[in-house]
Amino acid sequence: MPRCAVVRILFVCTGNICRSPTAEGVMRALVSAAGLADAIELDSAGTGGWHVGELPDARTCAAARRRGVELTHRARKVEPRDLDRFDWIIALDRDHLRDLQRLVGAGTRARIALLRSFEDDAELTDELDVPDPYYGDHDGFEEVLDLCERGCRGLLARVRAELAESAPP
Repeated sequence: MPRCAVVRILFVCTGNICRSPTAEGVMRALVSAAGLADAIELDSAGTGGWHVGELPDARTCAAARRRGVELTHRARKVEPRDLDRFDWIIALDRDHLRDLQRLVGAGTRARIALLRSFEDDAELTDELDVPDPYYGDHDGFEEVLDLCERGCRGLLARVRAELAESAPP
């Protein structure tokens, strides 16, 4: 259940230049199309700080742009305070999930989950990671977009239901 009128979501991957900015951009487009931009705030970060201040990888931006999604986020590293600033922290793979769970302390505000756990058929697969496309070819970036679109649609449905539950009668 949201803790306020605005739901805050943070997407997390390794360097914050491929998967998490893709998920943020895809979710931003879905949120805008749903007319919920005032109710849902989005951001992304990386578990490592190698790319802080950089724009997303050019191949990531090109793949997203082909689908009408613009990525303008500047990479940043996830911070312990993010656990209190965000309602949801969405990991792109199990390694990120473990890294985030190590940061979690008593009374942490955020709920942490894997993006693909929000897919309609998530319980039917053991593979919930969004693969890292960084060292592959352009097909990997397209696959990341496909997986982010499915996961973000499910996440948006979940957040919409929570917003409806918390709305005044």
